[in-house]
Amino acid sequence: MPQSALRLDNDFTRLFWGEALLAVDTLNLDAASFAQMERAARSGEGAGESLGGAAAPSTSIEESIAHMVRRTVAERGKQQNPVTDSGGMLLGRVLQLAPGRDEESIAPGDPIATLVSLTLTPLRIDRVRAVRCESAQLDVEGEAVLFASGAYARMPDDMPQRLALAVLDVAGAAPQVARLVRPGSVVAVLGAAGKSGVLCAAEARRTGGPSAIVVGVDSNPVGVEQLRALGLCDAVLVADACDPAIVRSAVLDATRGREADVTFSCVNVPGAEMSAILVTRERGIVYFFAMSTSFTKAALGAEGVGKDVDLLIGNGYARGHAEHTLALVREMPSVRALLERRLFSDRSA
Repeated sequence: MPQSALRLDNDFTRLFWGEALLAVDTLNLDAASFAQMERAARSGEGAGESLGGAAAPSTSIEESIAHMVRRTVAERGKQQNPVTDSGGMLLGRVLQLAPGRDEESIAPGDPIATLVSLTLTPLRIDRVRAVRCESAQLDVEGEAVLFASGAYARMPDDMPQRLALAVLDVAGAAPQVARLVRPGSVVAVLGAAGKSGVLCAAEARRTGGPSAIVVGVDSNPVGVEQLRALGLCDAVLVADACDPAIVRSAVLDATRGREADVTFSCVNVPGAEMSAILVTRERGIVYFFAMSTSFTKAALGAEGVGKDVDLLIGNGYARGHAEHTLALVREMPSVRALLERRLFSDRSA
């Protein structure tokens, strides 16, 4: 299968049944992957070439990330971070449709976003034009193939493409929240100030209504203040999700001793599994949306502390998830405004 394959064939001189050849404009990397590359770049591990591919005597964070992505795609024929094993998705334009897609509603020239991971998308990068650290996006020149089974979304005409791409990257989160949260639920969102965390908090408030208790936890003070300003959460806490004792104590203080019925972990660094488990009640649900989650740590950790909770693996796909999440952003102008400020104040824009 292409996701588990070490390397994919990215020779696009031939197309197979049902495939769509895309000109790639932007890669939207998943948060865990981009955070790992940023850490590596800051430590000097990613030094290499400039954005265009030439050697760089003094390498910036953006140039280091560009080098890491180009190296990964050259070696693997896809963007699958070798450390986090995760990818992201892309924005592109249809170049060619192989037989099997003739009756579809897309045509050459149409802009689309892929709704399947870059870890299973055959990809070639010819040039990295820009790296946008605040949005985890890279503007590139290259090509990719969308398999016949691959989901995609036509770009909406009522919002900027970069905003739509960022929203679609985490579109699977909000529908899962809507399935699990009920009026009166106690909901905890770890990593609540990040992109997926904000959307989870927004959906928890929309689905749970005024009777739900929504608690957001994040370690970023600036993000916490932005989240508080949205008014989605009953409490927003500054805490490190890698410190489960501190997180549990803070959440119980905020809820007057009630553990969460449902906890969503959107933390983009490893080690947050036990915080999500410890804040959740017996027979409650922990939904791990972040790709940084360790199944081993979650399963054995819950066993070790004697917590009988349902551990759900985050699925980036839910039926109708693109339309669901775009509608959520349209319905909540303050959420849209926050996402736009983050995207378009990007220092690399």
